[in-house]
Amino acid sequence: MSKDIAYHYEDKSRNKLVAAYLLTGGLVIGLMMVFGILMLLNQGGILNLSPATFYQFLTIHGTGMIGAAALAAAGLMWYFLGQYVQLSKKIFVWNLVLFIIAVVMVIVGIFSFEYASAWTFLYPLPALSANAWGTIGALLYLVGMLVLGTGFLLLYIDTGRAIIRKYGSLTKGLGWDILFGKKDVKDAPPKAVIASTMVTIVNTTAIIAGAIVLIMNIINVINPSFTFDPLLAKNLTYAFGHVFANAIIYMAVIVVYELLPKYANRPWGVSKLFLVAWTCSTIFTLVIYTHHMLMDPVMPRWMLIMGQVLSYANGLPVLVVTAYGALMVVYKSGIKWDMASRLAYLSMFGWVIGVVPAIIDATIVVNHVMHNTKWVPGHFHMYMGVGAVVMLFSFMYYLAKVDSDVQDTMLDKIGFFCYAIAMFSISIQFLVSGAISTPRRWATHFPEWMGPAQFGAIAGVFAVIGTLIFVIHFIRYMKNRGTAGSDMYEKKLA
Repeated sequence: MSKDIAYHYEDKSRNKLVAAYLLTGGLVIGLMMVFGILMLLNQGGILNLSPATFYQFLTIHGTGMIGAAALAAAGLMWYFLGQYVQLSKKIFVWNLVLFIIAVVMVIVGIFSFEYASAWTFLYPLPALSANAWGTIGALLYLVGMLVLGTGFLLLYIDTGRAIIRKYGSLTKGLGWDILFGKKDVKDAPPKAVIASTMVTIVNTTAIIAGAIVLIMNIINVINPSFTFDPLLAKNLTYAFGHVFANAIIYMAVIVVYELLPKYANRPWGVSKLFLVAWTCSTIFTLVIYTHHMLMDPVMPRWMLIMGQVLSYANGLPVLVVTAYGALMVVYKSGIKWDMASRLAYLSMFGWVIGVVPAIIDATIVVNHVMHNTKWVPGHFHMYMGVGAVVMLFSFMYYLAKVDSDVQDTMLDKIGFFCYAIAMFSISIQFLVSGAISTPRRWATHFPEWMGPAQFGAIAGVFAVIGTLIFVIHFIRYMKNRGTAGSDMYEKKLA
């Protein structure tokens, strides 16, 4: 067998695994949107869910959405990083297997045993639920989350190993040898490697923090006499959850770095400013979770001030260099727009806009008023729904383009506008709700609060329709994957 043919089959196998990640993530994201719609209908007075059912939906929605987006983003990162370093397929497969096992455990814990602590599982809530759920439900959820984290930890250990093997260290993967003048900037690692190095560092740290607090919670559920500091538990929980959720967009943005230069037929090189930005975000992302603690007066004052200041700082370096770079690459390039490039460009807008209300909320005096309102899910739905998740959809269309002869249709364009308008509408209704002091995580609303929720539920239906169109296109690709004559195989087998 020739090297070109062997490469072809290796590439097909790799794409099949990546496609499994994306399809799993896309389907779960769509399903989690349905739970979001049901919650908004309940808050809008149209449905009459029991409080227990609402909080079960809240728990599965938050946990499932972050888990599914993280899985798809990990597949995206693995696809591009694998073009520069040697990664392990076995570990990639094991992460998917452990993810599915974890999902089953979490679903059974929530819906069969009525576990409903939200994704935060703040100690001592898993063990002390006022009989809302029992020991089995709590253990299924907590152990399921631990299993999920184990899969991702294995994946990041492998990406770290591969980067170190190729570049010598993680600091060199971030380009520190260029920043300290030991190498010229032309020898800098590719952008996909730099972003993957950052994610490897922050998510390995986050998952270890999460594992610690999960294990302590599990012991407490089994043996209530075992106790630990609730403030420490909250810090560890947010050091896990906030960092892990944030890292999704840092994995997903790799598709913007890789895709736009190809479409615009322009280089997008690495500069020292780019390296500084990613180093800053590596450090800041690990510590800015403290802006979730601004309402905890027992926290050390210096940590609260750090949470405010660095939350401002973290929102800028990578975002600015990426958004500016994307604008310059596309400007007057004569780029040919298709679904993949449109979605990639839309995602940059969603990221930029979504960061603004987050920075506002990170201000201490504002946080004391707004943090427990719907302002927070407003920023997060914009940041994730129009930012990170759109990057994932962009990659789905890109992979379909280069690995099959499936073409974009008018229906896909309709899905683009349907999803974009719907997600902006959902985010805005949350921000409006926050501005009128509507509390978040409440199962029922006063009549004065119901209007935005009703509007959001209607918009949510269109967001699901858009997502369904995207996923159907991807399923069409999977049926035609590796089609002879596609862009990728024409180039690699020529």
